Amino acid sequence: MAPASLRTWRCAGAAGIALAFAGCAPVPPPPDRLVIQHVEFSDLPGWHEDAQDEALPALRKSCARLNQGPARTENDLGRLVGSTEQWRELCAAAGALPAGDKHAARAFFETRFVPVRLLNNDRDTGLFTGYYEAELQGARRRSPRYSVPLHRRPSDLVSVELGQFRPSLRGQRIAGRVEGGNLRPYASRSQIESGALDNRELELVWVDSAVDAFFLHIQGSGRVILDDGGVMRVGFDGQNGHEYVTIGRELVARGEIARENVTMQSIRDWFAANPGRANEIMALNPSYIFFRELPGDANDGPIGAMGVPLTPGRSVAVDRLQVPLGLPIWLDLVHAEPQDGRVRRLVVAQDTGGAIRGPVRGDLFWGFGAAAADIAGRMKAQGSYYALVPRAPGS
Repeated sequence: MAPASLRTWRCAGAAGIALAFAGCAPVPPPPDRLVIQHVEFSDLPGWHEDAQDEALPALRKSCARLNQGPARTENDLGRLVGSTEQWRELCAAAGALPAGDKHAARAFFETRFVPVRLLNNDRDTGLFTGYYEAELQGARRRSPRYSVPLHRRPSDLVSVELGQFRPSLRGQRIAGRVEGGNLRPYASRSQIESGALDNRELELVWVDSAVDAFFLHIQGSGRVILDDGGVMRVGFDGQNGHEYVTIGRELVARGEIARENVTMQSIRDWFAANPGRANEIMALNPSYIFFRELPGDANDGPIGAMGVPLTPGRSVAVDRLQVPLGLPIWLDLVHAEPQDGRVRRLVVAQDTGGAIRGPVRGDLFWGFGAAAADIAGRMKAQGSYYALVPRAPGS
């Protein structure tokens, strides 16, 4: 991936934290199947209450990326989403819109796009979680306070896109190291934390909390507030190939947290109350993330799978095997916690995630900082979404 999706591996953890643990159903559900239902803008719940102009910065970032790509008439799934020429015209029109004019923005979307509802077979709702950009305290040099490393990608780590070898494995990948002409498993989390990568000068930065570093591995991207007053933005640069083990599920299995209470906050609270067991529990997850320092402004969002900075509250991760990246998406969500109310807003599909699978499944990016972490960690919403596809010429 270029640039790498910050959430390809992180999301397995994010969804595991937020996801309620359902029991086994007596009859397995049918395989996922995307069903498209044509609707009108008047069918989009809350459409006229949103400030659609706030989604334009995200769309313009997608436009910058789309305009760099080769000419096309279809997306990689074969479902028509508009020609390159259509998108160039759409993007030019979006770039010419006045800033802060929600009425002009709404008219733009209504005249240039048509809405379709996305269903999974006959199911029109699915799970929507949230994610954020983690914030840590750190330093470029090790010290008694800053003793937990974030590692660069090792030169001997080999990542393989399995879909390049077999179409049925599209979207799946594996990683390891080559030994004697064979691909072998790479060092696990516990092995790395026990020194497997020591003396290789792979330490990118040092932070002051192993728990914060663990959650950064889940999120895949963050910013480190340095002891000299600077800010280092770090992003996903590889994974060791080991399967992600959801810590929330492990704590439930051990009777430490009630199934219905699993959130990022409840797991953090458990770690704080049981510091002597934190490393033991974190080591149950053998997956390990490698990072790189990200260029650009410290206030930029992390880079998503589409290769553009994410926009807080207006970027969403989707299953790219079901929904093409770059499409505007209308969300209609109900949070599990009543005080959070409804989320009805226009967003742009700009990211993916290992646990974001299926036609009606999403992960909403909330930004960085304590408020973003709080809402993302608690978000377990049920809802629907609608894709806005380019209107056919003359329609």
